[in-house]
Amino acid sequence: MRLFAFILLLAGLSSSQLCAQTHSKEEILWLSFEQLSDSLAENPKPVLLFIHTDWCAYCKKMLNEGFQDPEVVKKVNADYYAVSLDAETTDTLFFEGQAFTNQVRTKKVGQYHSIANVFLGKKDKAVFPLTVLLDPDFKVITRRSNYLSTREMLNILKI
Repeated sequence: MRLFAFILLLAGLSSSQLCAQTHSKEEILWLSFEQLSDSLAENPKPVLLFIHTDWCAYCKKMLNEGFQDPEVVKKVNADYYAVSLDAETTDTLFFEGQAFTNQVRTKKVGQYHSIANVFLGKKDKAVFPLTVLLDPDFKVITRRSNYLSTREMLNILKI
């Protein structure tokens, strides 16, 4: 009888652990530029544009910490369209029916995509991470070219 109870206990623990593993936490709903264009046409709202690079430690920290914070996730998903852009991507990006490219074919440090260049300002003074809040007409509301803590991110999202 004890063996049967022990087996039931193990089965119960295993199934509850499986349920906990399959239940995922909420994440920011990152859109592509093409999805953004469609979303803005259907339901205009502000845009959070996060421009980063693979080599930027603070960019990774924001992606892995700040953009994982439940309050930030909830605020961004409720009030913004979010787009994450690797500034050095070589992908062709489509926005508002136009194709945007990087002039280089292979990813290279300091060779920024044409969309990233619009927001970076002077190429030789590019600073990452870059967080830009835009109104639905794509006019800049705020532009921050530094690491943002969770508290700082929540403060700028209140705009």
